[in-house]
Amino acid sequence: MIESMFHLHMPILEKILRPMIVYVCLILFLRLFGKRELAQLNPFDLVVLLSLSNTVQNAIIGDDNSVTGGIIGAFSLLTVNWFLSWFLYRMPKLNQALEGSETVLIRHGVIDTVALDKEKMTELELREVLHKQGLSDPSEVEKCVLEPSGNFYVEHMTPSRDDAERSELMRAVESLTREVKEMRAELASRGAVA
Repeated sequence: MIESMFHLHMPILEKILRPMIVYVCLILFLRLFGKRELAQLNPFDLVVLLSLSNTVQNAIIGDDNSVTGGIIGAFSLLTVNWFLSWFLYRMPKLNQALEGSETVLIRHGVIDTVALDKEKMTELELREVLHKQGLSDPSEVEKCVLEPSGNFYVEHMTPSRDDAERSELMRAVESLTREVKEMRAELASRGAVA
């Protein structure tokens, strides 16, 4: 029993190469099919991502179900990921080319329907992203960006100049009101002493 758990059923080089090849192909495919696959916006995308791991399992491990084979496969995946991260860190231009660019979905409260079409997103899915950020309408958004990693960056609309001036004026009025109350209290205490 112990021997079957640790006995490799294929050459060690094949056990190392299989996960590395699958890893590189998955990275390329995810890049090819876009950021939406990483964003996990709806149940269909989630099912695809979960099924993807099961689909490539046999390509990674082959006919080998041994513990040793699993450890070698896991080590190979982590190694190729570490080397790729290190390599891309050293070459920022290549990293940016592989990662792709961000997509601006909302600018100044206006939805960019061309960008939504490019990312294969519906307006309803975009509104769900906004709701998660505590916003109810695109008009409240200065900028909404789908980043290459599949994350959303949402920047709230800054208050208008009139709103900012009104707030500043209200703070000044409140400050003056406090000072007047303090002066009245001081005068009242002087009058009581005299």
